[in-house]
Amino acid sequence: MATPVRASDRAYQALRDDIVEWRLAPGTILGEVEQAARLGVSRTPLREALSRLMTDGLVASQSGRGLVVTDVSVKNIRELFDVRKALEVKAVRLAAEHHSGTTFADLEREFDAVPALLAGDDSDRSAYFDLVRRFDAAVDDAVENDYLTGALNSLRTHLVRVRRLAKDNPERLAAAAREHLLIVHAIVARDAELAAHATHVHLHHALTSALAMAAESPLRASN
Repeated sequence: MATPVRASDRAYQALRDDIVEWRLAPGTILGEVEQAARLGVSRTPLREALSRLMTDGLVASQSGRGLVVTDVSVKNIRELFDVRKALEVKAVRLAAEHHSGTTFADLEREFDAVPALLAGDDSDRSAYFDLVRRFDAAVDDAVENDYLTGALNSLRTHLVRVRRLAKDNPERLAAAAREHLLIVHAIVARDAELAAHATHVHLHHALTSALAMAAESPLRASN
């Protein structure tokens, strides 16, 4: 028999998904009464969910406005990528050295088929982003380092929001898929140096693209 999902967990997951998918944009005020009614929970579990989101850095208290969805500024993006580079380069090196089984070979075929995937009727690019999520999970499984994967998972909460900026840019998504494909090729070949180099290149292009999209979006945050 399945364990019932607690109301606070359900509210947390729903709000988190809405934030990272940009259904709740930066600056959105999260009023307790409104959100409790929208999510079908009482105010106590909603407060627990909001407290967790504040710990995640997705929600913050703003003077005169209450709790709001946090911004994704140019400064935020640069800081995220500084940490991301250090963690992901190390992770792909370890994945190339330690992986086993056919997981990365299977991912290799899927990334190779991304052009057809992006041409499909999927305006939210959910299938593509799920593939990237499964690649991240495969790297986590292969590195065999709980401290490293814990740090990566904390970071990815925010990186998912940045990635979603590219959902309406199929050219960037296709290029990112080619970059991921080279990383996967290197991991399958157990070439740690190539995996690290390919990850550096991917993150350089990803940062450049994210900064350009942030500058063009309503965020326009320079602080």
